[in-house]
Amino acid sequence: MSESSSASLSDPLSRIAELPGVNDAIDETRTLVDRLRDHRILRRRSNDVSLESSLRGACASAALEGAEVSMDEIREGHVYDTRIKGALRIGGELGGLVDTWPKAPRQTLARLHTLAAADAVSEEALGRPRLEGERIEDPLELGPAPSAAVASARLEGLYRLLESRTKVPALVTSSLVHGELMAIRPFGWGDGLVARAAERLTLIERGLDPKSLVASESGHRTLKDEYGPALRGYMAGTPEGVGDWIVYCCRAVLAGAQDSLATCEALKRG
Repeated sequence: MSESSSASLSDPLSRIAELPGVNDAIDETRTLVDRLRDHRILRRRSNDVSLESSLRGACASAALEGAEVSMDEIREGHVYDTRIKGALRIGGELGGLVDTWPKAPRQTLARLHTLAAADAVSEEALGRPRLEGERIEDPLELGPAPSAAVASARLEGLYRLLESRTKVPALVTSSLVHGELMAIRPFGWGDGLVARAAERLTLIERGLDPKSLVASESGHRTLKDEYGPALRGYMAGTPEGVGDWIVYCCRAVLAGAQDSLATCEALKRG
């Protein structure tokens, strides 16, 4: 048995990492993220960049849910839409969830949904996977979601993935987390906010972006015309669709890193 075949058996995700185009996309994205992490301004103003990234990410994630709000409005506190308020709550607490994410993914996802939907759903529905027959929001027009029973079963598989310590790159795991949450839409409201936060949380926890500098949500907004089609490809379940989704997510993270590099340059210029 070859070394590659042995690795695939011991870590099934390695097969996904070997899909066409995935390694090149990972290398390109990781190179730019490393460049961001090495930027001189971070020696003194890392927290400022992280905060700006969090705000920009929240603004972008809410916009993908259909809530258009400007960064000026956010900075001035003129925030009234439930979607942007939820995104901002998530951004404010994301750093505190890093340690619990791999140990207790079920509780972490419940907390993310509670933050996202505090002003939008009943108290009984906060952090609780949807029940059969409950309304499912679909701002990206992905089509029908699986039944509540199927969604629950797929969530269990996602929890096992997160609790395992795979050796595949963080960008593969984060893409699968994002794609799976969007495919099953476990809560019915705010699933996009939760999925994009979970992707970012995975990138932080798995070491690609430990200081949360990359506004990956902004990258998805930049590539919004490709976002829905890439997700539908992932949902089809073919190797090509899954591989294309991971490549797309790498490009979104790369675009988010470029956004944060622009923030660093602006701070450098004063």
